[in-house]
Amino acid sequence: MPGLRVAVTGVGVISACGCGVPAFWDSMREGRPAITRLSGVDPGRLRFPNGAQVRGFDVSAHFEPKIADVLDPFAQFAVVAAREALRDAGIDWKRHEPGRCAVVTGCCVGGQASEDAGFVDLYLEKRERVHPLTIPRIMSNAGACYIAMEQGITGPVFTVSTACSSANHAIGQAFWMVRQGIVDMAIAGGSEAIFSFGFLKAWEAMRVVSPDTCRPFSRDRKGLILGEGAGMLILEPLEGARARGARVYGELAGFGMSSDAFHLTQPSPPGAALAMRRALEDAAIPPEAVGYINAHGTATASNDPAEIKAIRSAFGAHAERLMISSTKSMHGHALGAAGALEGIASLLALYHGIIPPTANFTAPDPECDLDVVPNRPRPARVRIALSNSFAFGGLNACLVFQAPDQSI
Repeated sequence: MPGLRVAVTGVGVISACGCGVPAFWDSMREGRPAITRLSGVDPGRLRFPNGAQVRGFDVSAHFEPKIADVLDPFAQFAVVAAREALRDAGIDWKRHEPGRCAVVTGCCVGGQASEDAGFVDLYLEKRERVHPLTIPRIMSNAGACYIAMEQGITGPVFTVSTACSSANHAIGQAFWMVRQGIVDMAIAGGSEAIFSFGFLKAWEAMRVVSPDTCRPFSRDRKGLILGEGAGMLILEPLEGARARGARVYGELAGFGMSSDAFHLTQPSPPGAALAMRRALEDAAIPPEAVGYINAHGTATASNDPAEIKAIRSAFGAHAERLMISSTKSMHGHALGAAGALEGIASLLALYHGIIPPTANFTAPDPECDLDVVPNRPRPARVRIALSNSFAFGGLNACLVFQAPDQSI
């Protein structure tokens, strides 16, 4: 689709793999999972003992007490990741018009810790009142709103909630706004903080969480591992980024989405394939140009073979030449933040020439018979990468990233 070329000039990450992009990328390029025994909840009361939780996040190092009290952890993660991305991009607000900037975030469930605490107060402690800031702490747009307030951004600010595709939908919408010149810059990504007991029990009831670890595409996979965190990207026109001498990690070149219109929880390969085709069409890039796919790759029995079927449908014979990996094997399934973490992993893979592996891989599955980059990172100079997110409800969103122009 015609329009401005869109550069990614800054990234920020809070994840189980570390707080900050350097720690996150170290885990990705070393194939080091951050899946450990749960803390803060009693794993003895759950069918699964492990998760990919954010560790070492010191709230007091980032927020004054009165601000921290307003923000649920998911919003705190969003704000801190956005700050890192803005610093990384070298954004000078004297050169950017706040009314021409956007903040678009994705979030699946909002302030779970605050909601759970309110239920404990009401139903367990039998109190008559909950925390007075419960509503603003719970609302899924709290992170986006505080980013805008802190940075003085008066352009479009909103949050997308499409389950596990939330971040990709948010990044894609922000990308389209920058490409069409609706805004001059966007902060886009997703955030999630889900390790509250009530929410974990809800996932337990679905019987899709692994009792040990996350093994995408392995024959003996037993389910997903829940994760949390935030990822934020700075999007701006490539020409403007070059003019101000910004580092360009790469380009966001295309975005595609679709709905399966099939089932609330079961994936449909035709819907996922359609989203991938639409993303490539939006980028005006042929399937044969793609070298790497960061898969949705949840390690559930139904998702992984469905995704492989979708990739074969979208790419035909070229599927055999693709490198495909699921970084959820390291940072867990961060739900509404998953696409942001995976998009950043895809972008850095292109920038650094290293493909993150599918960690914890044991035995090949005949139904997942493509190159899933098992266990070891792979040095590879790839020009185009696709990052997939497929959500409950059959909502699919795919991003196309292009390696930076080496002539810059």
